[in-house]
This record gives sequence, structure tokens and C-alpha cells, in this order.
Amino acid sequence: MYSYHTLPSGLRIVHVSDPHAAAEYFGVTVDAGARDEQPGHYGLAHFVEHTIFKGTPSLTSIDIINEMESVGGELNAYTTKEETVVYSIFPFGHLDRAASLIADLVAEASFPDEEIDREREVVADEINSYLDVPADAVADDFEDLIFAGSQLGHNILGSLATLNDFTSQTCRDWLSRMFVPTRMTVFYLGATPACEVFRCIERRFNSLPPACQAPPQRVVPAPAEIFNAVNDIDSHQSHTMLGVRTASMRSPLRHAASLLANIIGGSGMNSRLNVELREKRGLVYSADAVATMFTDCGLTTIYFGCDTDDTPKCIEIVSDILEDLASHPVGAADLEAAKRQLAGQMIIASESRENTALSAGRALLRYGSVATLSQRTEMLMSVTADDLLQAASDLAPALISRLSLC
Repeated sequence: MYSYHTLPSGLRIVHVSDPHAAAEYFGVTVDAGARDEQPGHYGLAHFVEHTIFKGTPSLTSIDIINEMESVGGELNAYTTKEETVVYSIFPFGHLDRAASLIADLVAEASFPDEEIDREREVVADEINSYLDVPADAVADDFEDLIFAGSQLGHNILGSLATLNDFTSQTCRDWLSRMFVPTRMTVFYLGATPACEVFRCIERRFNSLPPACQAPPQRVVPAPAEIFNAVNDIDSHQSHTMLGVRTASMRSPLRHAASLLANIIGGSGMNSRLNVELREKRGLVYSADAVATMFTDCGLTTIYFGCDTDDTPKCIEIVSDILEDLASHPVGAADLEAAKRQLAGQMIIASESRENTALSAGRALLRYGSVATLSQRTEMLMSVTADDLLQAASDLAPALISRLSLC
């Protein structure tokens, strides 16, 4: 299902074969995100993601918009704390068009001054609208606290102050330093044979320049002090997040951490948070738990929104859930059921071709290869009750480290 190829420049490629797909997926995953920004330039990775589409020496912003949309395709991008992804989805038969366009963007984006100024207003609106959603804002504010003093401790969007300092040259410097072959992977999913895809990429990406200077080095965030913070936002509802630093994407406990988060507050209505807070007591509309894994550290968070007066009761219930998981091994039958449930969710997620393509690019970047669904399922099914108990015991500080916006 997966084929690999590496160009002389060091650019790595993964081909995901899907012989019956009517659409194709093509893009690049770059090892560059908000974490790699310097103070004073927070939000730059996200801003470059926006403005990379605004022109090249041979294409205007309108040309770029029309290049894939004229054949019914889409051009997309997103930024995380550690990655930037630029990709396209298009009907079968337009691979060379997509590869040519994306290669031009990542190597030759020109960031015209007038487009930079216009897009600055768009991103400013995005920042302001994001702050209007407390359930999202509390997550960013919590990360700022738990990663305080590190490069993970700032919002991906940046701020209005830093946004106004970005220039065309700032963006070009970021592109030339970070969007280089040794920090990128190319992914493809579709019916075009691997040999043809590799030839196309080699032809279109062979001029991708090497880095003009060394990229910043990532430093493992120092442990954060336990905190209990409340921010008044004059809201009718209290939005609370609890969390603690947990397994990284290379930790032997990463599969246990993912399973534990699913048991506590996954997408299923039978998660412990949903059963205890919503079904039994009607205290919340939504509650979830998420295990986020970075290259050298991780974060497990628990979120719920409720009436302000109910916050102490909800925190008490969450504490009881965590204490039970940390002090009593999950029974064999319950553990098997939890693993089957998450394995089933993985199967459903694998039906999304877009998710499969994006995941392949990230896996190649981080692990050097892509695990098949059966391999990932096997790793999940190998999680033991002791593994889960260890992962749960790591959540004890979450009983104290919390933030509420109310």
C-alpha cells in the first residue's frame, strides 16, 4: 500500500496506492510550525501559510486560486505547533498540475507587499473571531500556562501586535530557512502508479533550494509549576480545562495515553466524562479529553463547559474519575472493550482518504515510514492494564493544574 522514494536533495516521498480512487491527494508536510518562531515573530508560521498563496514570479494570487479550482480541485493549508501542510485534492489526471503549483509555492512564493497588507486584515479578523469562542480560547490559554517560558507556550495565530510587524522579507526569510528538502516530506494518495508519481515529483521539485541558514533548535519545555487560574470573560458559562504534560509521540506509553484519553473523554457517548457529567447529572453539554503528542513532550487535557455554579461539582467528578483510573487497574473485559472501541474508530477514520493522505505525510516526517492500519491496531491491542495504570497515574497533577474562563 505504501511506497517510498528519496530524491538526491533529501526530500522524502510516500505514495499511498488507491487504485479505485477517482480523486487524488498531493501535498507537502514541513517540519516548521509555531514552535519554531522567535519572540517578536509569534504567528509567523501561520501568516506564511496564509500568504504563500498570494503570488509567485509567474503566478498572481488569482492564478493560484484558479489553478486547481478550474478543474474542480481544492488547494488547502494548515499550521500546527510543529508543522505546516500545503496540499491539494483534485480529480484524477491532474497530478502534474498540482505538483507544479505546490512546488512553485514552496520554492518561489513572492509575498507581494499589497497582498501582505490585505491578508494581514484577514488574519486579524481570524484572531478576533477565535477569541469570541471561549471553548477554543481556553485551550490556547491553558497551553500558554502549562508550557510557559517555552516556544510551545504561545498561540499559533500570534497577536495583533506581532502581526503588524510581518513584512514580505520576513515571510521570504521564513520560507527559505524552513521550507527546504531535508525538513519536508511529499505525500500522494490516488490511482497513479508510484513510479509515475516519483518521476513527476522529481521533475517538479528538483530545483528546491537547500536551507540558507540553520533552522532553530527545539528545546524540551521545562516542567511547569502547578496552577489554578480563573479568568473572568463575562460569560454565562464557565469553560474549564485541566491537563498535565504526558507522553510524547516517541514515548513507549503513547498508545496507552491515547487509549486513556479515549476512555476518559473520547468521541463516544460512553466515555466516562459524558456518562458522569452529562448522562447521569445533566451538568454539561460537552466534555472531552485529548492526548496531544509533540516530538519531545505531550499534553493530555480535559475540557468541559457548564454553568459557573456547577464548576466545583464537575471538577470533583473529574477528580473521582481520574483517581479511580490511577488507583485501580481497568478490568480485563473493560480493557478489551476499550481497545476494540478505539480500534473501530481507527477503522472509520481510515475511510477518510484525506485523513489518510495527511497522516502519511506526517508519519513519514516523524517516523521515517507509515504504519499500516493493522500495525497500528496491533500496537493498540498490546496496551496492558499496567500501561494504562501508569498513564493514568501521570494525570494526577491535572487535579490541580486547571484554568477556567467564566
